[in-house]
Amino acid sequence: MKVTLDRKNNDYLFEAKGASGNSVMIDNKTVDEVKGSSPMELLLMGVGGCSAIDIISILKKQKLEIDAYHVEVEGDRKEVGQAKPFSAMRVYVYLEGDIPPAKALRAAQLSFEKYCSVSITLQAGVKVTYKVFLNGEEVE
Repeated sequence: MKVTLDRKNNDYLFEAKGASGNSVMIDNKTVDEVKGSSPMELLLMGVGGCSAIDIISILKKQKLEIDAYHVEVEGDRKEVGQAKPFSAMRVYVYLEGDIPPAKALRAAQLSFEKYCSVSITLQAGVKVTYKVFLNGEEVE
């Protein structure tokens, strides 16, 4: 896997592209006019996107219809010298549809424990937890 970044202004704005050719703008959040996501925001988005693809794929294979999908990812940071890496992430998955609660929870469990390459990559140094909400109710 390979990505490229090309600087787009005299500050910190970059256009990043992957093999698909699609681009993402990356910027430093300390500039006056931010025109892209920060690298740390992109990391949170990666966890949310990776798990979303897994969960939807698992439920679709079971012929379950998802009416709506929303995910929120929060990250806690700690100071390590000059850096501020994530120490923990919390993922909140919101599903709408006629989906058995146990299957929604199992899909999330499989994603975070077996399939999501992004969260599994981070697990050595970042505690990633998740909660699933189905039709407005938390699934336990």
